[in-house]
Amino acid sequence: MFVNTILDQKGRDVITVTPSASIREAVKLLAARRIGAVLVREDGAANAAGILSERDIVRGLAEKGPALLERPVSEMMTRDLFTCAPADSIDQVMDVMTKRRIRHLPVTDRGRLIGMISIGDVVKFRMAEIEREAEDLRQYIAS
Repeated sequence: MFVNTILDQKGRDVITVTPSASIREAVKLLAARRIGAVLVREDGAANAAGILSERDIVRGLAEKGPALLERPVSEMMTRDLFTCAPADSIDQVMDVMTKRRIRHLPVTDRGRLIGMISIGDVVKFRMAEIEREAEDLRQYIAS
């Protein structure tokens, strides 16, 4: 299974905020959308400048306290993005996420942002794949 399969099933919507948005605005967006990270990019930009995750916000609150919520996203976002491509296998993506300890990967195609996947998406689709394989084996054994 490939990243493109996940995007085909879950959709290609990418939730973003601008670097100048406040952390408070980003927190509200994360809560409203029930997501764990948001990409940061300027309006109309083809690529993301960074990513802001719940983990970034918690660390920032521990360091700077509640005043962090009024600071711009650009101060807390992770700038070094790891991305994946639509043709990457689920195993490749799982390896990157595990080794880098990251939960969200933007998906790019020829330098253009086309989606985002989370570790939850990857696990869900990998489990479905394992269940299909097990069912195929049960049917093979039964025949």
